[in-house]
Amino acid sequence: MPEADAIPQPYALHRTLNGHEHAVSSVKFSPDGTLLASASADKILRVWSTSDFSLRAELSGHEEGISDLSFSADARQLCSSSDDFTVRIWDLETATAVKTLSGHTDYAFCCSFNPQSDLIASGSFDETVRVWEVRSGKCLRVLPAHSDAVTAVDFNRDGGLIISGSYDGMCRIWDSANGHCITTLVEDKSPPVSFAKFSPNGKFVLAATLDSTLLVLDLKVNSGAIDAFQILSLALKLWNFSTGKILKTYTGHVNSNFCIPSTFSITNGKYIVSGSEDNIVYLWDLQTRKVVQKLEGHTDIVIAVTCHPSENMIASGALDKDKTVKIWVQN
Repeated sequence: MPEADAIPQPYALHRTLNGHEHAVSSVKFSPDGTLLASASADKILRVWSTSDFSLRAELSGHEEGISDLSFSADARQLCSSSDDFTVRIWDLETATAVKTLSGHTDYAFCCSFNPQSDLIASGSFDETVRVWEVRSGKCLRVLPAHSDAVTAVDFNRDGGLIISGSYDGMCRIWDSANGHCITTLVEDKSPPVSFAKFSPNGKFVLAATLDSTLLVLDLKVNSGAIDAFQILSLALKLWNFSTGKILKTYTGHVNSNFCIPSTFSITNGKYIVSGSEDNIVYLWDLQTRKVVQKLEGHTDIVIAVTCHPSENMIASGALDKDKTVKIWVQN
């Protein structure tokens, strides 16, 4: 008998994709859902067709392991960030690197195309966020964003805002046009922020911290400015001063050492999905915050997850003892 809080149609393992020689560090579906890309510590990007999960391309050129990747809106390009300090832009039709974005002085850890795909934001262990012009490959601005490694960057749905997360315990939101910091989310004894991204509708931020907690922050935007937030307690609840609303937290998974991403699933019900250091993919009901399913099958820490934009499908990747990408679908 299913649990009361169980997902109505459970996800099940559909396919295991092999080929990477080291840890799978990032997986992303393309915006149109036709492709899945995986990045690895083996310095390789692999691109798969989601129709039959055949390998479409293998992209090599980075000199060190790759930490993150992002698709352009038309799925014709990828960008990737690497421990070789660079961000590269790849043409998927020719399977070649068309630009190398140099300027970071430490590991380039995260990267993201804006929705218009004319800008890329990248975050680095050099504590900065850089904004690059795709056409020219030039760095348009360097944001002195944090006082520790930058672990996540993401644009909101119209591209006007960038969020950055850092080991310094802060999330910051920036105006992408001028690089001004709009607001800082911080507390006195904040744990390192290991991941942050905007929700699909742009009204929320999903953030992960290295105390096994996920947060949903409610963004109230008035005339282009975001009202201030303040974390009030070590229980990691956030309070929106303008609405008086306590914001949601999600727990049950294990996350204290690795930068593990989380994401939103909105194709059949609304769920939060995250990897975990106990080798499991966790799904929470967005509203009730209850764990509704645990996807078991990986044999090492799950540090990469992504949800298909239109189908009930999740992809996940894991560290060196596993090295696989797993595809999960609802029965």
